Amino acid sequence: MRQYYFNPFSFVLIFILILLVLLFLPLLFLGIIGGAFRSLGFSGGEIFVLIIASVIGSFINIPVTRIAGVRNRAYQFRDRFGRAYAMHDGPDTTVAVNVGGVIIPLLVVLYLVYYILSSPAFFPAPFGVILGGCAGILLVAGITHSVAKVVPGMGIATPIYIPPLCALICGIVLSFGDPLAAPPIAFASGTMGTLIGADLLNWRHLDKIGAPMVSIGGAGTFDGIFLSGILAAFLA
Repeated sequence: MRQYYFNPFSFVLIFILILLVLLFLPLLFLGIIGGAFRSLGFSGGEIFVLIIASVIGSFINIPVTRIAGVRNRAYQFRDRFGRAYAMHDGPDTTVAVNVGGVIIPLLVVLYLVYYILSSPAFFPAPFGVILGGCAGILLVAGITHSVAKVVPGMGIATPIYIPPLCALICGIVLSFGDPLAAPPIAFASGTMGTLIGADLLNWRHLDKIGAPMVSIGGAGTFDGIFLSGILAAFLA
């Protein structure tokens, strides 16, 4: 007969491992963000300020306009599990811009344009990098728009892996082998491409959501927009 020995400390070890994972995952993610900003030419102090500003900005939504919801209309909505919901007479919707998900990425992209035009590292062809970024933004916007869906009562849903992957490919291909050009092209493609494709090109459908407020930029810093640019720039 075989004998089995039970180690009472195994539960303690498992708990410690889980605790370590929960502790280091945020640090790993912050390391990815820092690595992405470092590849974009930011110093350690600037990276710290950007991360803090992005986290705080993720809680700030600036109202920009108000649109009337769908009135006198009833329709059926099915979720991913096939359950049907009846939607009736949506309320008016306040459209807001998220600081962490839109304003800060936009400022970073504008800074990158200035940095590319003024830095000797990108000469003699800085406009080639900017054109590559513009092409990447258009490509990611088109692909993101094709897969984005308006979900009544929730917002605009986009598969989280598609924009970063497309932005990464754009950064690698459109940089034409230039290691300095790949990160800014990938970041601009991921942030602005996702913003345009998912939110701005679906502006005419915002009244169908039926939510009291729609935040352009999603949940903030770590939503599809900023996450796409960060991951793409880091991997590029």
